[in-house]
Amino acid sequence: MVKLCKPKLQDLWFRRQLLADETTMSYNHAWGGTIPFPESDWADWYARWVDPGEPGRFYRYLTDGEGQFTGEIAYHTDPRRGICMADVIVYAPFRGKGYGRAGLALLCRQAREDGFDAIYDDIAIDNPARKLFLSLGFAEEYRTDGIIMLKKDLTRNG
Repeated sequence: MVKLCKPKLQDLWFRRQLLADETTMSYNHAWGGTIPFPESDWADWYARWVDPGEPGRFYRYLTDGEGQFTGEIAYHTDPRRGICMADVIVYAPFRGKGYGRAGLALLCRQAREDGFDAIYDDIAIDNPARKLFLSLGFAEEYRTDGIIMLKKDLTRNG
């Protein structure tokens, strides 16, 4: 059973591990691949995203229900475009086990509860997660040579 967990500051080692893992971050090749997340950045990042977090932001870890961290979900309001942007990352060893599907569904539910009418994600054109998004009610808004912009209307059920 997939559960959400509000991480503690000291739990950000898992986020560092996620972002540094080449297999996990392979979907991010169009934006540079792995992402450094040094411990010196944790306190400021945590204050902005988690405790209490800035308005228009949400962040949680995905767990296997027994406390094992398996990924992360987040959303933030993109101030330039005025839209709610999704972020779901499942740690590579846990892919293909339903964590991405459950995490994305939980993220959509949270965004709806927080008053958003829609949630978006721009994914690399070759990202296999496109099928997952479409199966959960996202629709393609547009595409470029590099990305596909996906949108889910949160005012509808499903």
